[in-house]
Amino acid sequence: MRTGVAADELEQLRGLVAAEGGELAAALAPGPAAPVFGPLVSASERCRERGGDYALLLESILEGYLVHYRAGRLLEPGDPDLRLLAGDYLYALGLARLAELGDLEAIRELADVIALCAQAHAASPAPPAEAPEAIWMLGAVAVAGGSWPEAQAAKRALREERPEAGPSGLEAASRRASALGMGLEAETALIAFRGIVSSRSQTT
Repeated sequence: MRTGVAADELEQLRGLVAAEGGELAAALAPGPAAPVFGPLVSASERCRERGGDYALLLESILEGYLVHYRAGRLLEPGDPDLRLLAGDYLYALGLARLAELGDLEAIRELADVIALCAQAHAASPAPPAEAPEAIWMLGAVAVAGGSWPEAQAAKRALREERPEAGPSGLEAASRRASALGMGLEAETALIAFRGIVSSRSQTT
């Protein structure tokens, strides 16, 4: 796994935000940040040749999610409007870099991640923990190894907010990762995601 390299790419993301200047740069948090999905995608056969690029863009989109709905690893905007702006900036940054790679399939998958997360967090009460976990794992594994039919069914269940959708989606992602020979990487990513989310209180 490329955990150290993925951490370097988080520092690259920090540098991109700092270069923007203004309020975004002022909202940067001190200290190192831990990668989550970067090591998974960058180690995959599908993404390995551009592993650093994939790690950077996926961690950027994840940071956008954290800033929107919880608290970021790199960014800690105090103002709600700035938090919304920062999250949108990080989403756009990741998707723009993905477009530069010409990976239309991964663009669709990560656009689904963003949309499904927005739907899940708009629900009242807050979504069960398994829903965001499943959304992110399905998306990350699809970027790492390509889409597969079971994932599409799992995403339909998440859109329909079926009670079993979260656990079923996690099982689908785990099976696919194991079939790709990336079961350990996927398990490590899920543990890292749970750790980061549990350490940050929900903001919206």
